[in-house]
Amino acid sequence: MIPLHSRAWWRATLALCLGSIIVFVNLYAPQPLLPALRELHGVSTLAAGLVMSAATLAVALALLGFGPLSDALGRGAIMRLTLLLGALATLGLALVPGFEGLLLLRVLQGLVLGGLPAVAIAWMGDEFEPRALSAAVGLYIGANTLGGIGGRLLGGAAGEWWGVEAAFLLIGALSLVGVALFWWLLPRARHFRPAPLAPRAIAAGLAAQLRHPPLLGAYLLGGLSFLVFINQYSYLTFRLSEAPHGLTSRWLGLLFLTYLGGTLGASLSGRITQRFAQPRVMALGIGLLMLGSLGTLSDSLAGILAALTLNAFGFFLAHATASAWVGLHAQGARGSASALYLVCYYLGASLGTLYLEPFWRLWQWPGVVAASLALLLVPLGIALALGRWQSAAARAVQGSGRPPASLPQTSVRRSSRPQADL
Repeated sequence: MIPLHSRAWWRATLALCLGSIIVFVNLYAPQPLLPALRELHGVSTLAAGLVMSAATLAVALALLGFGPLSDALGRGAIMRLTLLLGALATLGLALVPGFEGLLLLRVLQGLVLGGLPAVAIAWMGDEFEPRALSAAVGLYIGANTLGGIGGRLLGGAAGEWWGVEAAFLLIGALSLVGVALFWWLLPRARHFRPAPLAPRAIAAGLAAQLRHPPLLGAYLLGGLSFLVFINQYSYLTFRLSEAPHGLTSRWLGLLFLTYLGGTLGASLSGRITQRFAQPRVMALGIGLLMLGSLGTLSDSLAGILAALTLNAFGFFLAHATASAWVGLHAQGARGSASALYLVCYYLGASLGTLYLEPFWRLWQWPGVVAASLALLLVPLGIALALGRWQSAAARAVQGSGRPPASLPQTSVRRSSRPQADL
């Protein structure tokens, strides 16, 4: 197994972080262009939002296939091929005619962009030692934020200066260069053991992951918190493009620099969970997301940016910790377990517009904030419940002298620390 901070660990982690950046650059580049797309095609706010939600829903659906498929066929080839197809799809967005064609291609793009997120953490779980896994996941999730920032900055700036088509051409060309580098950097898997590609066995593996309470709780936590976090940005682009702020696409793209707070939160997650139990860290992240959501009620642009930075830090701290929790507690079929987490994650993103749109129509931004806070109470409660489960499992270990099957060795070691760490 690859140890923490070894040369192989750095090379593999760099490759997976680069792949993550490519995925999220292509997935989120249209977000600052939503007001421009609304005007260009003469569609409603809800229809324009489908440019994002249709793609994220397709990602969620694709994960159901790629995760189990990777358990049988391997993970490296899936990541390489889907990254290439995703970059080519972005080039196609510059050429497709009409709003309906744009939506269809975004759905197809979402289907292929789901390949790397579905299997990257499972690849780490196969190849990395437990401590190396936690640290790599934090950096990988941090790279997600850099991809989201880069795509929105490039999309917003290029869209304003040269038009929407030029933005897609630029991002697609840069992505192809990144894909070539990813192919070269990613090392050959050494510890992967294929499972039979049998539909009945795949369905049984997925069902087993859903019946495991610690995993089911993490799936719901990730999906509900991401529903709030990502869709707040979409509605903020509409809010800030109107009076009194009147921001254009280029400045709306700069709004996503607040994702750097998420880069920091995800990168620190591995270090923080060395000192505190993972459920406590998840609860902290959700609490910070709620506090930041309240802060966005400010009329000051500076206050809104500060609140969004806090939002990003809190959300990605919770998300990175929940992702690592799934990797550690998966009961076999790591690809399926990671895929199910991300299915819930992106399903939340795709359903967020439907949930928040009525509140936006009735009460504008204060309605979006109120709906966000009400929903975030659910993942907060889940994090607290996972903490109780971990404490009970630790007491069982101390009483029996051996770890239960549902509690991995890494958690047992952490749980044997003083009670304050739990």
